[in-house]
Amino acid sequence: MPPRPIFVVAGVGSGSGTGGASARVFLNAGYRVALIARGSDSLTKFAGQLGGEAAAFPIATYNYKEVETAFSAIKKHWPDSDIRVALYNASVGIFKSFLEVTEEDLDKITDSNVKGAFAFARQAVVAFQDQSLDANGKRGTLLFTGATAATRGNSMTSAFSAGKFSVRSLSQSLAKEFGKQNIHVAHAVIDGVIATDKPHRDLSETPGDKENVGLAPESIAKSYLYLANQDRSAWTWELDLRPAHEKW
Repeated sequence: MPPRPIFVVAGVGSGSGTGGASARVFLNAGYRVALIARGSDSLTKFAGQLGGEAAAFPIATYNYKEVETAFSAIKKHWPDSDIRVALYNASVGIFKSFLEVTEEDLDKITDSNVKGAFAFARQAVVAFQDQSLDANGKRGTLLFTGATAATRGNSMTSAFSAGKFSVRSLSQSLAKEFGKQNIHVAHAVIDGVIATDKPHRDLSETPGDKENVGLAPESIAKSYLYLANQDRSAWTWELDLRPAHEKW
């Protein structure tokens, strides 16, 4: 049998959110899973929970050199496999009034949503360019997790929106530039709170209704798998995901 393709995901956290769910969904779909994130101990622990077809590649920060080193390590770890899907799920949530935003906040936004996104995208595209076409007529799929703030600003989101607008415009530019090389680039607008193990406000319609308190990470991950499986005759650039019981 041919070796499993590789799915690379940056931004995993505790494994309870979108990054972790995507790792599980793609693993079950037959991929090897490369986990990139800050925090070596938690990342290694999560990789161990996933099993032998998953491996941790921790980094200290999302800069060009560290991301490049992570991708090199992935290729060395699985030299017989191609990187076919790469998901940039890393982000920094800063929600403050404009006059409260600090230079340190801007550095965090820039490192994660500009420098990190560019570095990750570069490594993914370079890997894809050397590969043959798959059954869907593509060399690879590059995915970005976005947010409502990528399409419109609001009070308390000046810093967060600046970063998410950057990720969205980068994805659109790359889709235009590399689509002709059979590289699929897609951006997902996550319109709502993601239901992770982190505390979040109750978005249900009534105080007693706990059925819909946010977007299920597994559902987002399945949408990413759908994007990865699209053939080149009909590619999605942007997908908008929201819960049925939204209140905003």
